[in-house]
Amino acid sequence: MVTIIMHGCNGAMGQVISSLVEKDEEARIVAGIDLNQEERNGYPVFKSLEECNVEADVIIDFASAKAVDGLLDYCRKTHKPVVLCTTGLSEEQIEKVKETAKEAAVLRSANMSLGVNLLLKMLKEAAKVLAAADFDIEIVEKHHNQKVDAPSGTALALADSINDAMGDQYHYIYDRSSVRQKRDKKEIGIQSVRGGSIVGDHDVIFAGQDEVVTFSHTAYSKAIFGKGAIAAAKFLKGKEAGLYDMSDVIG
Repeated sequence: MVTIIMHGCNGAMGQVISSLVEKDEEARIVAGIDLNQEERNGYPVFKSLEECNVEADVIIDFASAKAVDGLLDYCRKTHKPVVLCTTGLSEEQIEKVKETAKEAAVLRSANMSLGVNLLLKMLKEAAKVLAAADFDIEIVEKHHNQKVDAPSGTALALADSINDAMGDQYHYIYDRSSVRQKRDKKEIGIQSVRGGSIVGDHDVIFAGQDEVVTFSHTAYSKAIFGKGAIAAAKFLKGKEAGLYDMSDVIG
């Protein structure tokens, strides 16, 4: 049994995870953290981690980027393991994640789904063949109209996976409207679409001479991210300080 503090418990993903854990015999949420202190799921809700007087094995974070600094400070001070799911972090915050991982177990992933993390592995192999053969690379990501960060953390992770496989030769282009010039061979284009209730849709396009290869992943429900976060919490219980990701969970 893993006991969990849900950071951002009254947000959309916090509620998804709360519902999933209710049906999971190997996990239990014992407290929530949220500025909205309404108790919706049978566990106490605190305004901050400092006010929380309930012990737990792991924190799952699905809050906002502005709340991450305080979360990391708490985990660094208490050595509490954390599954960090919030995206849209600044470069300074990413560095703070690395520093926190010296004092506590931190699992950070741009996307918690099994399918996306398998795709990350597949893209490394595809890039070695297709990018090496001068295929152009474009990523198109689509999300609902309430998502505030762009491009998505998953789109950046997909680009990073390709770039890593190719020895960091590529740079990223997010907007072509300001510059009128031909495409650079060593760029990865990343485009964002926001609309309706799209949960998450990512296409990675390898465009070569007379042929196109496309890798796609579509999320139909936020439950896939919640299931991944719970699996990550179970994995992280009792782990030594360090920086982990979903590849450690899925093996």
